[in-house]
Amino acid sequence: MLKLYEESGKMALGSRLRQFGESLGAEAEKVYQLYGVQMDPKWFPVFFMLKDGSCMSITALAEAIGHSHASVSKIVKEMTKAGMCCSEKVPGDGRVNQVCLTEKGKQQLEKFQRQSGDVEAVVQDLLAQSQNDLWEAITEFEYQLEEKNLFSRIKEKHQSREQAKVKFVEFEDKYAKAFSDLNYEWIGKYFDVEESDRVMLDAPREYILDNGGYIAMALYENETVGTCALIKHSDERYELAKMAVDDSAKGLGIGYLLGLHMLEVANKRGGKSVFLESNTKLTPAINLYKKMGFQRIVGEPSPYARCYIQMEVSV
Repeated sequence: MLKLYEESGKMALGSRLRQFGESLGAEAEKVYQLYGVQMDPKWFPVFFMLKDGSCMSITALAEAIGHSHASVSKIVKEMTKAGMCCSEKVPGDGRVNQVCLTEKGKQQLEKFQRQSGDVEAVVQDLLAQSQNDLWEAITEFEYQLEEKNLFSRIKEKHQSREQAKVKFVEFEDKYAKAFSDLNYEWIGKYFDVEESDRVMLDAPREYILDNGGYIAMALYENETVGTCALIKHSDERYELAKMAVDDSAKGLGIGYLLGLHMLEVANKRGGKSVFLESNTKLTPAINLYKKMGFQRIVGEPSPYARCYIQMEVSV
């Protein structure tokens, strides 16, 4: 094993597989030459799908071999230039071209079959001499990545690790500027700031806290990156409002955690339901609320001109 892989470990999986594939590709060129098969190794997937004499569209080939449409088109062009395949119209539908092997391509089949049998036997011998079945392991690995790709898995791991650095603290006067700045920033990005905004953002203690409400501040590595308020409408009903997360902390799932925290606070205070007002222009926010369990309702008229969707959840 190369020193790189000894020291880097499994994080270099992509690099190791790429190098492994390139090594096998170089060997494959020699194998084709040995058997006199006039074919570039990278043509193998397309050639294999057409070897029984069937014709397939580029779209069907791409789906069958798991390549992009552009990649298959490039292979077909190279094979066509080499005289290995040709394109013809699908009977009954002149809009669609299908790819077929030419006589030259079909002439490769006998030699290809001998080559395939020997390659299959050698690979089987290698697998039999190994403690782990590489073929089965790759199949299992691919199946897991089809359920959830590698990037998504790594993103979740990253998000989980970073979320552990997030904590929520109750509003204090020292957070007043952060509370207003975060909200003024996001509101101004999408809408006009309204008088109803200014009233609460400029005097949160008077208009939210003193009326039985609650404000949380989200801290990430001890920096204020988010905030949200609960406005009390009755002993059993609260409004989720003034949720804002700084752009520097987007992608960490702080908004979702902040929302769940607020629902928990509402429940502990005896609340039975929490509602909110928003705008369908804010698609990510609406999706976030749905993820938290909010459902659309028809409520009382909103004091905000920008709000024309109301949602509610039981807590």
